[in-house]
Amino acid sequence: MTAPGFSVPARLKDTVRRWTSDAGCEWLDALPGLAAAYLDRWELSLERVCEPGGQISLVLLVRRADGAPAALKIGYPDPEGEQEHAALAHWDGHGAVRLLEAAPDDRAMLLERANSEVPLRSLPESKAMLEALGTLRLLWVAPPEDHPFTSVPDYVADLREILVRRREMPAAAELRPLVDEALELSAALLDDATAREERLLLHGDYHHGNVLASERSPWLAIDPKPLVGERAYDLAWLAQDRLETLAGSPGPQAAARRRLQRLAADAAVDPERLRGWTLFRSVEAGLWSLDVGDTQHASLYLEFAAML
Repeated sequence: MTAPGFSVPARLKDTVRRWTSDAGCEWLDALPGLAAAYLDRWELSLERVCEPGGQISLVLLVRRADGAPAALKIGYPDPEGEQEHAALAHWDGHGAVRLLEAAPDDRAMLLERANSEVPLRSLPESKAMLEALGTLRLLWVAPPEDHPFTSVPDYVADLREILVRRREMPAAAELRPLVDEALELSAALLDDATAREERLLLHGDYHHGNVLASERSPWLAIDPKPLVGERAYDLAWLAQDRLETLAGSPGPQAAARRRLQRLAADAAVDPERLRGWTLFRSVEAGLWSLDVGDTQHASLYLEFAAML
């Protein structure tokens, strides 16, 4: 089937151009043709483009040859998303959208369609956190033997090297004590036996925006950046969700600590490991945001880390 004309979402264009090199612009130029090829290959009819869509992926709502709804996703070829298809295949619809077709070389996937207009973020925070944790628990399973996924210790080792470099940015001069604390905590966490012994398949990028309502299940996860490691590392990204709301609440520091204590208790993880990983991931995200010129999110991440 031939694809009707469509426009690549503005958010996707903007983020790829800001976050990548010339290769990103080349990928954007080739994207409509690539999407058309997979519409033909998998016999799909285009309904509409998801707007605003993903930050580094194009998502098209489509119909299969038998009329069944689905979503065609084509992601930018960054390393973090390289094994998304493998994680979805392993979960096989258990807590996450089901993978229907995959072409890993092009980062193209045909996925079960969830309701992109109803993310978990649409619920009040307390209810959303409860539902989020219930869905996340479904994803924490043993990885397959001879799996392709990067381990948390290996992934964090790379992040630590990058963080050491970013620590020297002029914009980070006043943040160096906080960065040093994040580096010290992460080193201690990696040295502990828990980092080596707990080996579960993790989502890697789990937050309320990456959990959608569906007809098959109340909530399904999307867009994993899979890793293998301990639950506290995965939970740390959920712990820093909705930072705008947290920052505007009365007594935000106490609210942040209560949030971590509640999540740790509900998930039965060590609260100090959760605090350490949350601080590390928030500092790392804050300096990454500074590096790409996103000062608004950098401020939120770093203020949150300082609360911990």
